[in-house]
Amino acid sequence: MSTSISYRDYVLDKLSCLNNITCKPMMGEYLLYYEGILFGGIYDDRLLIKKTKTNCKYNLEEGIPYDGAKAMYIIEDLDDEENLKKVIIDTYNDLHK
Repeated sequence: MSTSISYRDYVLDKLSCLNNITCKPMMGEYLLYYEGILFGGIYDDRLLIKKTKTNCKYNLEEGIPYDGAKAMYIIEDLDDEENLKKVIIDTYNDLHK
């Protein structure tokens, strides 16, 4: 199952609380970059972010984006934009090192 355009647009609207978010289509799904760093993606109408040392403190549920991939964290509450921003910035900071 591919991600719907309406869900992609919904996620991008919620991520507008951050500057410099880029979304690139990839085989029916979408890769997400913050400040040029790949931090996650939209897979099967779910926002998933890479697991890092710091973002484990948010106690997020794990999910597999596609068969054979590493587990990632699922962001379910997109309406809490402040928390969403914190999670993505923590993830970015770990990946940017």
